[in-house]
Amino acid sequence: MTQNPPQSPAPKGDRIAKVLARAGVASRREAERMIEAGRVSVNGKRIDSPALNVTLKDRITVDGQPVKDPEPPRLWLYHKPPGLVTTTSDEQGRTTIFDDLPEELPRVMSVGRLDLNSEGLLLLTNDGGIKRQLELPSTGWLRKYRVRINGRPKEADFEPLRKGLVIGAEKFQPMTVTLDRQQGANAWVTVGLREGKNREIRRAMEDIGFSVNRLIRVSYGPFQLGSLKPGEVEELRRRVVRDQLGLEIEDPQGTAKPKRPAGKPQRKRPSSLAGKPGRPKPPEESATARRGSGKPNPAKPDTRKPGAPHHPARKPGAMRKKPRS
Repeated sequence: MTQNPPQSPAPKGDRIAKVLARAGVASRREAERMIEAGRVSVNGKRIDSPALNVTLKDRITVDGQPVKDPEPPRLWLYHKPPGLVTTTSDEQGRTTIFDDLPEELPRVMSVGRLDLNSEGLLLLTNDGGIKRQLELPSTGWLRKYRVRINGRPKEADFEPLRKGLVIGAEKFQPMTVTLDRQQGANAWVTVGLREGKNREIRRAMEDIGFSVNRLIRVSYGPFQLGSLKPGEVEELRRRVVRDQLGLEIEDPQGTAKPKRPAGKPQRKRPSSLAGKPGRPKPPEESATARRGSGKPNPAKPDTRKPGAPHHPARKPGAMRKKPRS
């Protein structure tokens, strides 16, 4: 009787690109390109392939600088002003969003992009796992934009966008489009989409005969731009990140991963359904998701004794840029 040879144990640790992404160095794909370019060393030896597992005992450097231990996963809301490019560096020397961020912010990555002339809500994170999850098309989060177009459109003009356009060889998924109001020679519309192709709204509007002269992202899934001013940054509470993203902390190093369904059903949280297909978030819940407010629910009776003090939870303040000298 022949016996199967014993299987070799699974390698310890995690892939080097995954570890770099957790530490906020770059996304996984960017980390893989850095490795192939010979910019990453492990235990003093330069590597050229991402097919390597590392543990906490290994010493990792990028461009000769040691990689710090990963921090807990964090998420920020940033109001991107127009005129900034969403990239770490620009070949044309243009100002990037990272030049505009507050100095006290740690190294962060943007979740998706907004083009040069677009403005509004941009999510920032220090965790490559969160970035990757939120950028995946399968996430299906609704992203809403306030769009100003030149012309006098009618509701019927937007039917091609609602059905799904085909421009050249590229197919666009159906969008939700609402004509809000006419303002002189321009019209304001609200557009919702679940994918993020390059200049998707601008190209779609041009295809039906309208040019976009202003585009503002007002929400990304359950997170709202709200009253955040251009250039301001606001960090979300970890509880809000956990509840809204359905993430859990895998280990103290801050690894974020999607929650797996447990055997016992969990109590549903209305706010965590925001942004998913078919379940839009009510405005009052959206504001709570954005700020993590600790105010009491006005729909519930006040059971406190007369004269008892009320201590609402503190709200994290928005960070402003330090004045440049």
